[in-house]
Amino acid sequence: MNFPKFPLLNPGSKFGSFEIVAPIGAGGMGEVFRARDSRLGRDVAIKVLPKEFSSSPERLRRFEQEARTLASLNHPNILVIYETGVQEGQPAGAF
Repeated sequence: MNFPKFPLLNPGSKFGSFEIVAPIGAGGMGEVFRARDSRLGRDVAIKVLPKEFSSSPERLRRFEQEARTLASLNHPNILVIYETGVQEGQPAGAF
């Protein structure tokens, strides 16, 4: 698999308290990476909105709405959102 275009998300790089392990996939709303939560010792998925989308109020609103919706749900078959934030201009969420 070719690594996505985000230079700060290469394997071994840090994204907050998460260490990037490998890319998982990409879609219309962003790219997803496997990462390790160094504080709690668990694997997480980091979804990153591309920089070109971070200047679009509509894309940011949809990304934030997705995070709020996930945070409001509690079911074993639905992922849990651990954290959201922005690093170097790129909105991201840890799931």
